[in-house]
Order: sequence, then C-alpha cells, then structure tokens
Amino acid sequence: MNRLSLKLEDSRGVSPVIGVILMVAITVILAAVIGTFVFSLADQTQESVPNAQITITEINTGTPGNVTFAHSGGDIFTEDNTEEIRVTAGGTEIGTLTGGDLPFEAGDEATVSGDIDPDDTVRVVWVGQDRSNVVAIREA
Repeated sequence: MNRLSLKLEDSRGVSPVIGVILMVAITVILAAVIGTFVFSLADQTQESVPNAQITITEINTGTPGNVTFAHSGGDIFTEDNTEEIRVTAGGTEIGTLTGGDLPFEAGDEATVSGDIDPDDTVRVVWVGQDRSNVVAIREA
C-alpha cells in the first residue's frame, strides 16, 4: 500500500459522525419548537361565552324607564360562567344581574330600571371573568 491510499481510508470515518451529530441537533430543535407550541396553546384557553337566546321584550323610555328581557333558550347563565349580566342604554349602564340573580335560564325574565332616552340603543351584555359579549340589542 502506498501513502496516498492510507490517507483516503482514514478520512472516510468522519462523515457518519457528523451526520449523527446533525440528526441529534435537528431532533432537539424540533422537540423544542413542538413543546413550545403545545405549552403555549394550553395558556391560551379562554372561557367560552354561553350560547343563549336573550330577547328584549319591553322598553319603556323615561326617567326612570325600564327594560325587560327574557331568556328564551340555550345555555344557563350561572355563577360559574357569569360575573354579571349588564344592561346599557345609550352606552350607560342602567342595571345588572349578579350572583344573587343567577341562575338565569330558559323561561326566566328580568327587569331593570334606569334613564332611557327614546333614541337610545339598549344592549344586554354577558360579562365573564375575562370576556364580555352582547347577547341582545334593540333600539328604544
């Protein structure tokens, strides 16, 4: 054997070692990316808005006026899923239903009183711990 053939045979063993190191590095990086994605999804779970049909049945304008609204069906508003049910007229809060008024379920009706102008928009708003949602709206 000559010296040239010995040098070629010695350098061939480096390639498999580098390949294994690269595969391990890729596996570690993929595991870190997937782990970060999965754990960040767990932090983003939000409370869900109850799916209920709320109908504003009567609006009497004046000082004071009143708003009557009814639960026609769907999910029940309970102390577990509801901080309050807020009624606004023209952007101003006129009344709320809170823990003592809950549960509010199909067939229930509530009336709140406050100042309501004839051109106000009346909204019934579900308020949870982290979110709120308009569940009924009607022009006075």
